Amino acid sequence: MRAWWLSGALALMFWAQGAVAGTLLVVGDSISAAFGLDSRQGWVALLEKRLEDEGFEHSVVNASISGDTSAGGAARLSALLAEHKPELVIIELGGNDGLRGQPPAQLQQNLASMVEKSQQAGAKVLILGMRLPPNYGARYTTAFAEVFSKVAEESGSALVPFVLEGIGGVPSMMQPDGIHPTAEAQPVLLDNVWPTLKPLL
Repeated sequence: MRAWWLSGALALMFWAQGAVAGTLLVVGDSISAAFGLDSRQGWVALLEKRLEDEGFEHSVVNASISGDTSAGGAARLSALLAEHKPELVIIELGGNDGLRGQPPAQLQQNLASMVEKSQQAGAKVLILGMRLPPNYGARYTTAFAEVFSKVAEESGSALVPFVLEGIGGVPSMMQPDGIHPTAEAQPVLLDNVWPTLKPLL
């Protein structure tokens, strides 16, 4: 009887541990850092509210830094994984690589490294893809856009092909600099991410 009670208590303890909601870690640049806005207006803050509204108890850590590149994200990811032990890592990086004309091969290597580190830490990965304006030339913009799908396919990660779908190039959705989304665009950003994110929770 005592052995049965102990095994039952142990099973209950493990079940309770497994039932604890995990952490979502967002590693991004200005798009996720809500550049030019109150951070409470950004899509990541809106994500926290949607999780709560939909009954998810996950916590969200926004480790996004305006101006960050894929190299910067790759350099700081290990410490973030060790500190937060996320269940899911959302990678929103690459835009600044493209705006600086950095080689797509380097972007691919950095993103692949981030995905590998995240998966080795036991986290699922969602990659948010980016595209560049056509003035960068068809050859470069195509190679750049293909990086995200290649990394996702090779690593088995989830992918949002273009996080700024319906936003990029729409004047009313962009701040005067033409690069950063407005407050009005933030719910659209979240709606672009949510259908792919929700099944991962």
